Amino acid sequence: MAKILIVDDDPDITFTTSLFLKKAQHEVQTASNRADGMQAIEEGNPDLIILDVMMEQADDGIAMAQELRRQGCETPILMLTSVGRVTGFKYDEDQELVPVNAFFEKPIQPDLLIGKVNELLANR
Repeated sequence: MAKILIVDDDPDITFTTSLFLKKAQHEVQTASNRADGMQAIEEGNPDLIILDVMMEQADDGIAMAQELRRQGCETPILMLTSVGRVTGFKYDEDQELVPVNAFFEKPIQPDLLIGKVNELLANR
């Protein structure tokens, strides 16, 4: 069982994502903003982090991922967003701009989410 932190300001997303991850036998913690997410990482040392791009600020998730990597955090980060669907802009993995291990558009199918989480945890 892995400890997974979900940082997303949408309670529906955190609820459903948590539900799927718990069903897959993972321990899940949630935070609804960047500050609470950073505190949860410091206190809980998760095995995997799932981040939203847009929270209080339009780039909170990206800024958070950048800050974590600057601090030397090697925890796998899976980024979920609906920005591409809304704006037409396609985010992609870019280790300088978006230093994450995987990037998916919301909504994500549960089997795809669990598969990618398991893959990231296995490669840790």
